[in-house]
Amino acid sequence: MAQIDDFKSNLIGGGARANQFRVTITPPPGIAIGLDVRRTSFLVTTAALPDVAMNFIAVPFRGRNIQYVGDRSDPGDWVTTVYNDTDFMIRNAMERWQNGINDFAENTGVTSPSDFQTDLQVEQLDRDDTILKTYILRNCFPVSLTAIALSSAQADAIETFDISWKYTHFEASGVNF
Repeated sequence: MAQIDDFKSNLIGGGARANQFRVTITPPPGIAIGLDVRRTSFLVTTAALPDVAMNFIAVPFRGRNIQYVGDRSDPGDWVTTVYNDTDFMIRNAMERWQNGINDFAENTGVTSPSDFQTDLQVEQLDRDDTILKTYILRNCFPVSLTAIALSSAQADAIETFDISWKYTHFEASGVNF
């Protein structure tokens, strides 16, 4: 029978903590968005390590299915939640980014993906800020910003909003680099 000390000795470092992370949003090269990367890392309040999934092709053979590796599906949207400060720095930057891709009024914008896509990074940290694991999401751009609900009943809350990101693939430390 397993003992509590056995469990504790097998949970290295006391386990990874969900609240110990850092997200780095790098501005795209072809659109000036006015983003302070360091401040942004502090104002991201929720994120996730990306999903990992594979598709398989079932081939029927004599009453059973044999599974063959298929292509990876496109990754789903990656979502971050950020605090909105009083200068709207992140909100303005994301709106400028989207406006640079497709102007709100003119329906024009940059056309080369290298101008509006960039790499984002999410790092899982230890309690002393040592980086435990890094994911680099390649070719990212914001596809939607959620509304910010305004209410006179919310006197004790800081505004937040979600940013949904598209990306082509990710690279993970310990796997790709």
